[in-house]
Amino acid sequence: MAELKRTIGTGQLMLYGVGSMMGAGIYGLVGKGAGIMGGAVWMAFLLAMGAALLTGLSYASIASRYPRAAGAAYATHRAFNQPWLSYLVGLTVVASGIASISAGSKVIAVNLNSLFGFSTGVTVVGAPLEIVLLAIGFMLVVAGIVYRGISESLWANAACTLVEISGLLLVVAVGIRYWGGADLMEVATSPSNPEGALTAALLLQGAILTFFSFIGFEDMLNVAEEVKEPERSIPIALIGAMLITSLIYIAVSITAVSVVPWQELATAPGPLRAVIERAAPWFPAVGFTFITIAAVANTALVNTIMGSRMLYGLSRQGLLPKVLGTVHKSRRTPHVAVLVIFSIVAALQFSGDIAQLAGATVLLLLLVFVIVNGALIVLKRREGDVRGSFNAPIIIPVLGAALCLVMIGGQMLQNDWRPPAIAGGLILLILATYVLGRRGKYVVPKAPD
Repeated sequence: MAELKRTIGTGQLMLYGVGSMMGAGIYGLVGKGAGIMGGAVWMAFLLAMGAALLTGLSYASIASRYPRAAGAAYATHRAFNQPWLSYLVGLTVVASGIASISAGSKVIAVNLNSLFGFSTGVTVVGAPLEIVLLAIGFMLVVAGIVYRGISESLWANAACTLVEISGLLLVVAVGIRYWGGADLMEVATSPSNPEGALTAALLLQGAILTFFSFIGFEDMLNVAEEVKEPERSIPIALIGAMLITSLIYIAVSITAVSVVPWQELATAPGPLRAVIERAAPWFPAVGFTFITIAAVANTALVNTIMGSRMLYGLSRQGLLPKVLGTVHKSRRTPHVAVLVIFSIVAALQFSGDIAQLAGATVLLLLLVFVIVNGALIVLKRREGDVRGSFNAPIIIPVLGAALCLVMIGGQMLQNDWRPPAIAGGLILLILATYVLGRRGKYVVPKAPD
């Protein structure tokens, strides 16, 4: 049977990780974060970075021990010996990626249509037909790139990532002269915080929101079987990508509240566009539209790679049908898994608004992080288990699991009950498919030497 091809170097993987995390989140989260934290929004990104880095170090340790696709699900099974839990971890991550791709495809379609102005006059499930068709067409292109090969996918990822980074660096470059003109410790007032005090509860609320802009680092583990020297390369690339992303996020958030008062930034439909319009009115509006398209397209590309590799890995572990583990003989990609991801995303374009689904799957990712951190704790305490070249001390996964649990609790206390309800429903659905389709003979593959 054909195997995946190892072509990814450390630098390429680091750029892949930056693109995976950066995505489109920062373009909207700065405004939402300012609405909660005021001028101190940069502190929310700093705290979120610390929380994400803890789990990121756990993932780096797992990658060093078990460098394989669906590595998180594999480590979960080695630790707890429960196939249903591995199945839940794997498909939860896939579900989060599919929701992200589906939402992103619609964003791309809207932006493309703003440039070309297509109109069919037909509405499908509340959305114009041209938007649905453009979204499916965009996903067909993405699926074609991922099918073509991992090298082609990474070149496309690199191009989109460089455009994303250029857009954010442009924000900093044109706005850095405004630094020092805003109170970076001024906090937004609210009925629950009328004096605008910088409380622990406020910091937690801001960190929970901005933590989502770091989600994506886990995707790097799923291309482990296509990385050269993965035991060494993945930890270096993962930690490097998180630090680069964090520095850019903090610089952008400081710049944003320095150029545009946080009160205006919180209500702006495009926060960073508002920064550019004020600090660099000469920059064409269409330019930022292309930057947004590149950012969202990169998220879709990375999640398609992740989802297909997760399905491939789960199939190779015996948790999904064998056909999903098929690798194309010449292209050396999991083409059946790519086709399945594309088909689901295309079908979801007819499902209407999936914002609540996206919120629920992010909540589920926090649950996955708790389980994976717990798995690393168990494995580190087990004598005779594989030791990788990178080993975070046991306090790292302990703190990572604890912080993710705190964030889950914070999300559950929010007024909107729908994301937790959808998350619970997805858990039941995933477990139901496991019970209905289980084979009853799961065998854990031997760990690499």
